[in-house]
Order: sequence, then structure tokens, then C-alpha cells
Amino acid sequence: MHIETLLPLGKLDPGLREPDQPLDIAAVAEDARRVEQLGYDGLVVEDTKDDPFLVMALAAQATERLQLATSVAIAFPRSPTVTAMSAWTLQKLSQGRFTLGLGTQVRAHIQRRFGMREWSPAGPWMREYVQAVRSLWDAWQNGTPLNFEGEHYQLNLLVPLFTPAPIAHPAIPIHLAAVNRYMCRVAGEVGDGLRPHPICTPTYIREVMLPAMRDGAERARRDADAIAVCMKPLVGTATDEAALQERIAIVRARVAFYASTPGYRKVFEHHGLGDLARELSVLSREQRWEEMPSRISDEVMHTFAVIGTHDRIAGLLAERYGDIASRVEFSIPATTPQELETLGELVRALQAV
Repeated sequence: MHIETLLPLGKLDPGLREPDQPLDIAAVAEDARRVEQLGYDGLVVEDTKDDPFLVMALAAQATERLQLATSVAIAFPRSPTVTAMSAWTLQKLSQGRFTLGLGTQVRAHIQRRFGMREWSPAGPWMREYVQAVRSLWDAWQNGTPLNFEGEHYQLNLLVPLFTPAPIAHPAIPIHLAAVNRYMCRVAGEVGDGLRPHPICTPTYIREVMLPAMRDGAERARRDADAIAVCMKPLVGTATDEAALQERIAIVRARVAFYASTPGYRKVFEHHGLGDLARELSVLSREQRWEEMPSRISDEVMHTFAVIGTHDRIAGLLAERYGDIASRVEFSIPATTPQELETLGELVRALQAV
């Protein structure tokens, strides 16, 4: 199993980092080197408060072995040409260690946060976006005439002054974030990897997401087994049972928040929890945040999260995701030498199982 971590290292678990936690941009290079020294296979970064491509450039410059990925960069506000060039530059800088992870975001963010006037169904749009990016890479690497015609993008101008030179590792993997069936199918058709949202359970991945991805691969006559599945689990872990209770409280609140979000409701409905999700949506609209965690029973929490002390967590993660995920994000708070040593032991334990 390929084990990744999410910057910032040592602040919070990857699946539990609050969006208001700042990334210390000046410490990225040091943190990336530390991640590599701890034995991690990869490092990923989100597109939240900092430009993920700039963060990845700092990490690429500071490391030699670590695989690097965006998890994920928001596609639609960036033109395919801008994204293609950012990925091309990172692949060149990292000498072939970069993976382009893309996500769609929701309509409100695309229109009201990024200022785009138009919106159309995200699945077909993402399919075309990936095809457009790959057409640019093909033109830059092989001199193939650029003549991409789609509903959203028309690309047919190559000027030598603005055309990147070929690179040593032009096959840049593209991973797609997904929850619903259609986007999973798109990942099977045009992607190299599928990144389920943390709320996606092993059952939902097996019964909904993987069949849809395989359907897409079959439609495109591609090998579904070659498509990576990259999981960022919700994890609650600590040194002992007493400390674990604090982590459990955080996990319970996070599950409640995800349950209240309409975009993730299909996952809860798949587990017969649609009424709970609708109830929590009402509470969130009424800003009754403090009441929401109590609606999440232990059974529901364990359905959506992996909970256990440090000595058990590697086995629990392997048991849940070992047969479906090729990459798993994992970390624990680690700042002291002892904590870093423990984290390194856990990484090695996960790699072993």
C-alpha cells in the first residue's frame, strides 16, 4: 500500500484538518524533507488557502524520492492550458514524481467564489477538461497538431514562443475526485486514478464507485485494474484509550458535518441513513452546530471512520481499505522527536500490511 500524507505535517490528521488551519508556506520544504525521511511514499496538498502548485514546487525542490500530488486542484476556474502548464512544469521539476489531482467544486463556489458566470453538469465538463489537458501535453511533447474542439474549450493555437519544450517524463497521471456514479465513470474513461471523498465508506466504494469506474473503463476500452484508488480516510487515533476520546469527539463532529452536506447524501442513503442526513441538514441551516454531533451514534461513527489506538490503527486501516485502495493518506500529530518516531513506525507498519 502506497502511504501518503497531507501538508501541514504534524498539525492534524489528514482527514480531520480543519479548513481554517493555516499552512506555513515557509516550512513546506522542511516538512517535505521530513516526510521523505519518515519513509512516506507520497505527499499531497489541497487547494484551499494556498496555491497547490506553488506548494508542490517547494516540496519538489526539497525532495528526491517523494511522490507528489494535488489532492485536489480545482479544475474549472483554471483554463486547461494553465493547468496543463503548471503540471508540466512540476513534472519537469520533480523529474517525473508529480500526479495531477483534479476536482470540480460545487456550483456556488465556481460562480460566487471564483466568479465564473456559466455552469454546466460537472461530469461531462470534467471529461472534456481532462481530454483538453492531454491534447496540450501531446502537442507539446510530440508536435501533434493542436485541434481540440469541445463544448467548453476550443484549442487550436500553438505559438513557438509560448510552447513548452518536451520533457523526460511526459506521462503525467491525472486523478479525479468523486462521490457520485457519473464522476466515477468519467474517472474510468479518462483518469489514471479515483480519489473518493473521505466520507465514502468501503461498502459504498465497492458497491457504487468501483462498478461505475469499471463501467467507464470498459466504455473507453481501458484497463480498470490500472486505475489507482486513493483514499483519505476519516481517522481517529491516539496513544491510549483516554487520549482517543478527544479524537473521537472531533471525528463525530466531522461525520455530522459531512452528513449535513447535500452533496454527500447519497453515501448516507446507501447506508439507510437518509433521514439522519436530512435532519442534520436542517440543523446546519439553523446554525445549531453544537447539537449535531450528538446525532451521530457510535455505530454510525464507526461506519464512516476508522477509530483505534496507535497499536491497532495500521491493522484497522489495512482491514478496511487493503483490498480496495492502492494509496492511503495517513498521519498523526507529530512535532516532538518521540511523536515523529511513532509516526515513522506507523508508516512502516501500514506499508508492511
